[in-house]
Amino acid sequence: MKACILAVGSEMLTPFRVDTNSLYVTERLNAIGGDVRLKAIVGDDVGELAAVVESALGWADLIVITGGLGPTEDDVTRDAVARALSLPLALDESIVERLRDRFARRGMTMPDINRRQAMVPSGAVVLPNPNGTAPGLWIERGRTAIALLPGPPREMKPMLETLVAERLAPNAGGRGLFRRVLKITGRAESDVDAQAQPVYGKWTSGPVPISTTILAVLGQIELHLTADAASEREAGAALDAAAAELRAVLGPSVYSSDGRNLEAVVGDLLRERGLTIAVAESCTGGLLASRLTDVPGSSDYVERGVVCYSNRSKTELVGVPEELIREHGAVSEPVARAMADGVRERAGTSIGIGVTGIAGPGGGTPQKPVGTVAIAVVADDEARVRTFQFIGGREMVKFQAAQSALNMTRLVVMKAPAAREWAERR
Repeated sequence: MKACILAVGSEMLTPFRVDTNSLYVTERLNAIGGDVRLKAIVGDDVGELAAVVESALGWADLIVITGGLGPTEDDVTRDAVARALSLPLALDESIVERLRDRFARRGMTMPDINRRQAMVPSGAVVLPNPNGTAPGLWIERGRTAIALLPGPPREMKPMLETLVAERLAPNAGGRGLFRRVLKITGRAESDVDAQAQPVYGKWTSGPVPISTTILAVLGQIELHLTADAASEREAGAALDAAAAELRAVLGPSVYSSDGRNLEAVVGDLLRERGLTIAVAESCTGGLLASRLTDVPGSSDYVERGVVCYSNRSKTELVGVPEELIREHGAVSEPVARAMADGVRERAGTSIGIGVTGIAGPGGGTPQKPVGTVAIAVVADDEARVRTFQFIGGREMVKFQAAQSALNMTRLVVMKAPAAREWAERR
């Protein structure tokens, strides 16, 4: 079922309003096998909306339009769809009566302008809206069905659920699109794809077809796997096997295939092994501790976090020797290691982390440009220290530093080789 989703409203073409309905509609259509090929936002213009609908009629099995069903002059969805289908509009008196009753129950008289909401294209089925004044509409034209739904989510979502249950799901026969996301860190997008493509390239012709999309987001790579299957059970088995294949070639750089973020994965590993952690941060300014403690139940393993931004605080709070800073500079692997050792010793924890760097935009030098970050993770039987060169502005550098510190901690706890070392072994 090839689907098109149109969000109507000029306000969503400004910086001040965002279309969120299409995300929800996509999720519900995917669950019954709907393949969303196009999403678009169209302003409050009858001619432009009619043109977009006419174009979608040439290929779509389903067009879902949200918004533009209100009573005012800029609510043009009914008129545009009627124009695209060359259908006359007629006043439905039963809708008018329902609107009058709704206003009367609130002790109000229905404004005459609300009669616009009772205009129905010839042959359309009216979809009740128990949560608002704008009824939805269902129109069939050849191979294509068109659903007109109100814009407010509290009205749109219940109407869509009814539409899916009564009209769309019965025709899907249980079939759906089911997804799995593998989250990877410590590797470049091109590197991941070079190893993963030979694996996922063959899946599209399998008994359960699986399509794959690779996305680069800040601090990580994501592999999105989508299975087209007759049931959730069938899809689950295929996606489990696919994820196992990818893990086999990508190794420990895959940190999640169940939706968890990196701080949750690290937290679960610490809890499972009965380990505790303390962090000493400079350039991240508490972001690492914040991410660790964003996870519910993190008090099981987080003992403390220290922000030692100045050189003096590094010495006073976690015991970094002044001569070490003078010799190597505050942004250096020896200082990061000393920060990790110092906070671990003072807190009495299993693991200590030290992070020191230059987040910018100033402070860089030719030898240590902006984005230079040294990170150390120290445990009883292992210590990892590494210098990174991150790109981007201040917030991006801070996030990437926290992400890398969490990943180094994950690898230490797992006793796993670093991702790049593992890849070199293969």
